[in-house]
Amino acid sequence: MSDVLRVVIADDHPPTRSGVPDALEQQSCLVVAEAATAVEAVTAAREHRPDVCLLDINMPGSGIAAAAEITHTVPGVAVVMLTASRDDEDLFAALRAGASGYLLKDMDPSRLGPALQGVLAGEAVLPRWLVLKVVDQLRATPRRRIALPNRSKAARLTEREAEVLDLMGSGHSTEEIAGRLFLAQVTVRTHIAAILKKLRVPDRKAAIRLARGLSDQD
Repeated sequence: MSDVLRVVIADDHPPTRSGVPDALEQQSCLVVAEAATAVEAVTAAREHRPDVCLLDINMPGSGIAAAAEITHTVPGVAVVMLTASRDDEDLFAALRAGASGYLLKDMDPSRLGPALQGVLAGEAVLPRWLVLKVVDQLRATPRRRIALPNRSKAARLTEREAEVLDLMGSGHSTEEIAGRLFLAQVTVRTHIAAILKKLRVPDRKAAIRLARGLSDQD
């Protein structure tokens, strides 16, 4: 990444598309494209390969749908929602779609650039009150782990891989696992591939059968 952060802005509200670029360009950011719909946002992301796509939730075609498509098909592009919505369902839907941040339009514009830089540094950028909602949701989600004996290095799953395998064994799809663990679907697929490799099995069903068998022997 260069010192200048390259951004695509997608919002069907003209004042936002005029005001946000002005704020960003004073904060070492370069707006490389603007869009007013989800389709335009995805097209701009594919064409310009920015560092970050800043998406409104309620634009035509759905910012959530655009976030999911961009995170799945344009690797290396971070997605941050910039919205007026304080709805819990919008927050969790955005995270499930792969968004790395959820910012509100009434935030101090001078904090926007640093927030986007934080996302590229690996931070999940959320207002404090939204962080509490995420923590409450995680606490309310039952978590079980499959105990795998250390019979070989191939069976040594990470804690996250064990969680993914546990949910696979409960019959959850990749999309459902992503939603429960607040991960992008592509990340879940990466974990599944690692699980299959470590367990030396050809597919998901075989991994689940092996894990259940080993667990029953504990």
